Amino acid sequence: MTGGEENAAARDHRHIRSFVRRQGRLSTCQQRYRAEMMARIGVAHAAAPIDLDALFGRVAPRIVEIGFGMGETSAEIAARHPEIDYLGIEVHSPGVGNLCKLIAEMDLSNLRIIQHDAVEVLRDMLPPASLAGVHIFFPDPWPKNRHHKRRLIQPPLVTLLAERLQPGAYIHCATDWEDYAQQMLAVLAAEPLLENTAADFAPRPAHRPQTKFEQRGLRLGHGIWDVVFKRRPVSL
Repeated sequence: MTGGEENAAARDHRHIRSFVRRQGRLSTCQQRYRAEMMARIGVAHAAAPIDLDALFGRVAPRIVEIGFGMGETSAEIAARHPEIDYLGIEVHSPGVGNLCKLIAEMDLSNLRIIQHDAVEVLRDMLPPASLAGVHIFFPDPWPKNRHHKRRLIQPPLVTLLAERLQPGAYIHCATDWEDYAQQMLAVLAAEPLLENTAADFAPRPAHRPQTKFEQRGLRLGHGIWDVVFKRRPVSL
């Protein structure tokens, strides 16, 4: 998963990013599927709101995933929930190529990809109150204290996300680093548009499948923390 560099304020229009560039090498297979599939299911960044109904060809709940890694979880979730539309945002080409391959192999019609900085996509392309949910699963933990400012979950991004949620819609974060989990909990709790769905950490929701990485960690006694907040109702 990708990490963040959004320690500057999102509202002051300075350029902030939701990732650190670490491009890996695409396999021949990933390169082929990326070239073929992005012409069909890829969405180019544009500084204008996107028509999500036109993009998916229907009216349905929309969920954004930021930093989908190699895409296995994204594809599994989309296959389990054909009634929901998913928009995956990732900058790293090998992951994009791999998810393109999975979309083709699984014949998924409810998943689109934007290969671009998530902050700019949220700011420029997604209208307020347009999303039913946001998934951020296992983002780069940046474990060294001096690198914590690079973590994805920071107040400016959370505010931007909260503004894109419909009332009652959710943000779901998951991590296997306890100190990052505590930071996630604190940052989301400080956002006035959001409220926690649990007393602190949430049980793993059914919509998040366990990955092989997660199952291995649990066998080794590693912890997994889920943080699920929802958008407060609109005050009258």
